[in-house]
Amino acid sequence: MNETLPTIYISILLGLLTIASGVILVQIFKVRRKESKLSKLQNKLKKEKGTALEYYELGSVFLDKKMFTQATKAFDKALKAEEIIPENKALIYNGLGYAYFANEQHDLAIRQYKEAIKYNPEYVIALNNLGHVYEQKKLIAQAVEVYEESLKYEPKNATAKRRVESLRKRLVTSS
Repeated sequence: MNETLPTIYISILLGLLTIASGVILVQIFKVRRKESKLSKLQNKLKKEKGTALEYYELGSVFLDKKMFTQATKAFDKALKAEEIIPENKALIYNGLGYAYFANEQHDLAIRQYKEAIKYNPEYVIALNNLGHVYEQKKLIAQAVEVYEESLKYEPKNATAKRRVESLRKRLVTSS
């Protein structure tokens, strides 16, 4: 009995250390991949004019790194690219809206999300994002309307369902 208890303790400790090491290694590889992608894109775009996709990817990396001002600039350049496909403008405007939202520029975020929806009316992510901005601005009726629109296109949208239910309760109690 005296010998098994330390063995069990050490085995559990070793297992926990192995799991923690694995998690840390995964995070290191993710960060290195993002940094490598960022470096490659920045180097390429310094040397030559990029495509809308390259600027969009750069903006997305900046969003991941929470560098919202740089993301905004990259998305703006993506929108100005010549070969941009109209369907892809919705993605870019959504990213731009997210960058503005993260910088607490809600009115600009709303404008960008509406542009995204203009290019793709069934873009559920942009609709959810627009609803979220309306919530932050305490525009509950508009938020409910947008979330309901989102549910028309994706009835199983868990985010929209949850938010609509919560917001309706708020509307009932405040009336």
